[in-house]
Amino acid sequence: MSPKAQGVKQIASNRKAFHDFFVLERFEAGIELFGTEVKSIRGGTLNLKDSYCTIKNGEIFVRGMHVSPYEKGNIFNRDPERTRRLLMHKKEILKLNARVMQDGVALIPLSVYFKDSRVKLEIGLCKGKKLYDKRESDAKRVAQRDMDRAIKNM
Repeated sequence: MSPKAQGVKQIASNRKAFHDFFVLERFEAGIELFGTEVKSIRGGTLNLKDSYCTIKNGEIFVRGMHVSPYEKGNIFNRDPERTRRLLMHKKEILKLNARVMQDGVALIPLSVYFKDSRVKLEIGLCKGKKLYDKRESDAKRVAQRDMDRAIKNM
């Protein structure tokens, strides 16, 4: 029997989410997957770009997450865009549901990673950015890059 893989290995991150939203809080959730999906994720064929989370009947789901079919999976491959259930404690889900209902915030997947050979999804409780907020954060990033470049050239 082989030993379990230890540590955290980043698979994919949703960079568009950080551009479009302010991340207020982060949560970790397990994700319900089939074997061929896990094998495909190990190969890094995952896209979180337009994905989001919904809560229905006390369960939390991720929608729009694209996991490419496993090339050797033949009949066992599932729909790449299917809705997948997330695994969290009931109290956490109810707390998130209350926040989403009252605050006008959204649940957005931020990253997918392996934690001790298990696939985990990092969810952010996010508030949308306005256009001027995006311009401001872009200006800060450019200014920081210029300062770093100036320090490096000294």
